[in-house]
Amino acid sequence: MPVKLNSSGGGSVTVDVPSTATDYTQTLVAVTGTLTPLVSATAQNSTSGTSIDFTGIPSWAKRITIMYNGVSTSGSAALIVQIGSGSVVTTGYSGTGTGYSGTSSGASTAFTAGFGTEDLGNAAFLRYGHSVLTNISGNTWIFSSVISTAGSAASRWGAGTLTLSGALDRVRITSTNGTDTFDAGTINIMYGG
Repeated sequence: MPVKLNSSGGGSVTVDVPSTATDYTQTLVAVTGTLTPLVSATAQNSTSGTSIDFTGIPSWAKRITIMYNGVSTSGSAALIVQIGSGSVVTTGYSGTGTGYSGTSSGASTAFTAGFGTEDLGNAAFLRYGHSVLTNISGNTWIFSSVISTAGSAASRWGAGTLTLSGALDRVRITSTNGTDTFDAGTINIMYGG
């Protein structure tokens, strides 16, 4: 016989209770804490400008996914992701970006001005994939990224870390030279606790 328990937040839990008291001993354990939602921001067209910014990210966000859909730029500089607390941090990143195309193993590039999403860029690339930022502790964030570049039969990936001076509240996607303009696609973020 199912028993329905209501929570103060409006949700409910259904527990199946044995039909006789001798079937099993059931112990219910109280679960405490606050559930945080998975929030999707508003997708931004990456068709102009030299950077795409997402601001107002709440301090409770512990994981942020950046999604790329057909993103292209006017030049050959690689894409980078920068984060910040009050303002975007442009130095002190530790990480690399790597690419693999066809039968070549690709090269790795070290990045210090942002998290590298690839080893290099190309004006013809249409990027599809995602990057993930995870709060490992305090204000320290780790980064990983996997992107496919249509038109080149290549996969690109990156990883790195950065410790901020305060809670992360913004993410910027730009190029390593800061001057290539976006000319195709959309970018969005999704975050949760």
